Amino acid sequence: MAMLVLGVAIWIGVHLVPSLGAPLKATLVGRLGAGGYKGLFALSIIVGVVLIIFGWRATVPSIIYSPPLWASHVTILLVAVAFILMGAANYPTRIKRYIRHPQLTGIVIWAIGHLMANGDSRSLVLFGGLGLWALIEMPLINAREGAWEKPEPPSVPAEIRGVIISLVIFTVVFFLHPYFTGVSPIYF
Repeated sequence: MAMLVLGVAIWIGVHLVPSLGAPLKATLVGRLGAGGYKGLFALSIIVGVVLIIFGWRATVPSIIYSPPLWASHVTILLVAVAFILMGAANYPTRIKRYIRHPQLTGIVIWAIGHLMANGDSRSLVLFGGLGLWALIEMPLINAREGAWEKPEPPSVPAEIRGVIISLVIFTVVFFLHPYFTGVSPIYF
C-alpha cells in the first residue's frame, strides 16, 4: 500500500506545484530552464504513475464496503463520459463553453465511477485521492488564471472527430483494463 500511496502523493504534489508552489516552480525554472522544469515535471509524473501501477498490483485490498452488482455497468457509462471530457481538454469543443475544466471534471467522474464499483482500500486511495485532487485543483487554477474566457464553438465535424477519438481511446483502455490493472471492468 505504501508504494500506491507514494505514487498518488507524487502525482498530486507535482500537479499542485504550479498553484501552491509558485516559488518552488520559479526556483526550478531558474536553475533548470523552462525545458528542464518540464522534463523534471514529466519524469516525476512518470515515476508517480509507475509507483501507482506497481503499488496497485502489489497491494492486497481490504474490503471497506460492498458495491451493488449494477455499479460496474454504471461505471462503464461514467468512465466513457469521463474520457469524452478528458479528451475535450485537447480539442476544440462546445463542452469548453460550459465546463471550464473538462479534463479535471472527467477525472472526478472517472473517480466517482470507480468508487461506485470498487469498495476496497486500494481503490479508496487511488480513486479517492485523484478525485479529491481534481476537485481541489479546479479552484486553484481558477484563482491562478483569473476570469474564464469561453472559447468560440468549433465546427461540428471537428467536434464529432474529437468525441470519436475519445471513445476509441476509451474502448482500447476498456479492453486492456484487465491486463494493466488485473481487474475486469465488468462484473456479472
